Amino acid sequence: MSQTMLADDHKKKKEIITSGPVGANDTVGSRLFDIFNYLFVTLVAITTIIPFIYIIGASFATEYEIATRPMFFIPRDVTVDAYKYIFSSNKILRGFGNSIFITAAGTAINLFFTVTMAYALSKTRLRGRNFFLNMVIFSMFFSGGMIPGYIVVANVLNLKNTYWSVLLPGAISAYNLMIVKNFFQGIPQELEESASIDGCTDLGVLWKIVLPLSLPVLATFGLFYAVGHWNAYFSAMIYMTGAKEKWPLQVLLRELIIMANGSAGDMANMDPEFVQPPEQSVKMAVIVVSTVPIMCVYPFLQKYFVKGVMVGALKG
Repeated sequence: MSQTMLADDHKKKKEIITSGPVGANDTVGSRLFDIFNYLFVTLVAITTIIPFIYIIGASFATEYEIATRPMFFIPRDVTVDAYKYIFSSNKILRGFGNSIFITAAGTAINLFFTVTMAYALSKTRLRGRNFFLNMVIFSMFFSGGMIPGYIVVANVLNLKNTYWSVLLPGAISAYNLMIVKNFFQGIPQELEESASIDGCTDLGVLWKIVLPLSLPVLATFGLFYAVGHWNAYFSAMIYMTGAKEKWPLQVLLRELIIMANGSAGDMANMDPEFVQPPEQSVKMAVIVVSTVPIMCVYPFLQKYFVKGVMVGALKG
């Protein structure tokens, strides 16, 4: 009797092992659902990448081809007139340098103030914590507006025509601050307490314990801040009216598009052999020039970015 029971028990264990984990034997419905998901995601990816490929191809196309062919990826007659038009002045290279500086410095300022303030607000022992939290939440829903902001930056702080006018006003994003604060609160307190017992100060705990554990969230919001600075043009356009040598790339490209919409008389006077490129081709080339540099940053942050976008999605 006992041998029979042992044999049955062995048989059941063998069936469990061979059957695999729960969900391994998918049903027809689950397989169809997976196929539908894969097809849907593939369709979305194709829909997203096709316009960008067209933009790259159209930036090398002639005016006649853009007007006669509604959609193409490889132009019949390749021309670089649009890029010659964009890089015909050394202002573009200077604009590249200004954009790189503003993006790097602005991202560093954003992360510094966001991390330090989020770390302080994540501590329940902070005096006046609720007051500061309410102030941050209030700024998420209400703002002073463009005109009061301009008066503060230009007249009160006297930052007009300086790089600080585009770096300091947006030093902290309230939404990002709250997410980073919640992330810091999720770090086990035992780690910080053990470091404090070993004689580590609050800054030491932040630098040696918290920041190494927060690389995914820092990389994610660092990328968000960097893209925002790289694409921003309105702040520089209103605060740097008297310092065109400090204009970022986006403002200069905007001016090139405005010139391309007209007769480009200034360019023709500078170079009699200058050929006005097609208006649409210049717009496509501007998109490529302004997009490709910031896209090159993503591969270096991809490992942390994938983890960081899941912050707050799961608990435990």
